[in-house]
Amino acid sequence: MTGSLVAKRYALALFQLANEQQLLDQMEDELRAVKDVVNHNSEFKAVLKSPKLPIEKKKEIVKEAFASANTYVLNTLLILIERHREDHISDVVDQFISLADDQKGIAEAKVYSVRPLTDDERNAISATFAAKVGKQSLRIENIVDSNLLGGVKLRIGNKIFDGSMRGKLDRLERQLLG
Repeated sequence: MTGSLVAKRYALALFQLANEQQLLDQMEDELRAVKDVVNHNSEFKAVLKSPKLPIEKKKEIVKEAFASANTYVLNTLLILIERHREDHISDVVDQFISLADDQKGIAEAKVYSVRPLTDDERNAISATFAAKVGKQSLRIENIVDSNLLGGVKLRIGNKIFDGSMRGKLDRLERQLLG
């Protein structure tokens, strides 16, 4: 079974539980924290990947590290470890977040700008572009890029909306040369 298929199955099961128990937001927050630890804590990552460490010891470490997590989140992590699928934890979290976002009508967006966006600008961009992609709102990750010269460039899924000065100059250059 491929990695993404494994992640989808675990994420879907966990998502269905979260919906039934009305714990979607709480579990999403906890899973984001789990992903952050798994991806950014090199010692924890080394423990999970260590072939010398017995599964029971790995499970003990995970139980201690995520003792305050929801039972369903913790049990999912333990099952992944038991089945030697520790390297799928981040993918499971990503799939879960994707399912939760779909249900809530939220899309992930990367917004490139020459300076950090204010809250009002984020809200305006979210309101304007969410409707264009059939969503209710956008979860914006702002990336500062001085090469844009001005304006903003958005990436929502596989769609790009380029309202930057750099983009306009590039289009103008193509028109003049073409």
